[in-house]
Amino acid sequence: MDLRHLRYFTAVAEERHFGRAAQRLGIAQPPLSRQIQDLESELGFSLFDRSRRRVDLTPAGAVFLAHVRRVFDALELAVHEARRASVGETGRLVVGYLSSLAYSGITELVRAFRTEFPSVELALREMPPQEQIEALKDGRIDVGFVRAPLDDARLAAERVRREPLVVALPADHPLAGRKRIPLELLSREPFIVFPRQRGSAFFDLVMGLCREAGFSPRVAQEALHLDILSLVAAGFGVSILPDSIKNIRRRGLALRPIVGAPSTDLLVAWREGDASPTLGQFLAFVRRVGVGKPRAGRRTAPRAANRAPGEAPR
Repeated sequence: MDLRHLRYFTAVAEERHFGRAAQRLGIAQPPLSRQIQDLESELGFSLFDRSRRRVDLTPAGAVFLAHVRRVFDALELAVHEARRASVGETGRLVVGYLSSLAYSGITELVRAFRTEFPSVELALREMPPQEQIEALKDGRIDVGFVRAPLDDARLAAERVRREPLVVALPADHPLAGRKRIPLELLSREPFIVFPRQRGSAFFDLVMGLCREAGFSPRVAQEALHLDILSLVAAGFGVSILPDSIKNIRRRGLALRPIVGAPSTDLLVAWREGDASPTLGQFLAFVRRVGVGKPRAGRRTAPRAANRAPGEAPR
């Protein structure tokens, strides 16, 4: 038994006439009659009552027709859903993100994506940068948002946002009165930094900027992203953070631009060679709408500048 037998049976059942059914199917009547006989032989019972001029369904045939119609309905739905899946309109995607994005873009991005693709299931995982990189490589997440650089042959990445760095310092700090702060003025300050093992790229960026300014930062404490703000506001030290940190409100905190406007790039990253249509739709959406505040351009940063084994603060 195959779908052809079921189509032939349905045509005869609906037309109640072998000749009309054969015409509808575009075949001759004798082959159609033989196919129906073969089907009845395989089933072990009659589908049609041929004792009168009109072809009627037997009780068994009527029950069989109802179920065959469900088969064709299910097949049509399967084709429809498979077609949608083939272009990424359905499926499941696990998205890793930095904790700072909870305040600067991920909520709006996810809401907009779900509105456009309601049949795609999104699962969000807040993770520090290094954990996202490992999770991407071992398949625990499908796409992540980390900070540049990212240099790993197993991963691909594109820049989705470039943002300046700022100095975070207590509101009553003498430097808080400045509109912009030269980094060399921080040479004697205690620094509060994000742990390197959880985000080596951003840690190395901050250390490198300080060395270029002529000093090595004196690290007083390491802390997670949101804890850094609390410690700075409490007077334990200063920190260098992405500008999007201003979306997180903290009393007693001052944020000032840095002379020379050094910046950091936010990347969207995924496994190299991942051909998932759902991932493709998500990446295309991110390229189109961006993450957080609008930016001037959406050029992809050169790959060599886009990849690295570690990542920035969350």
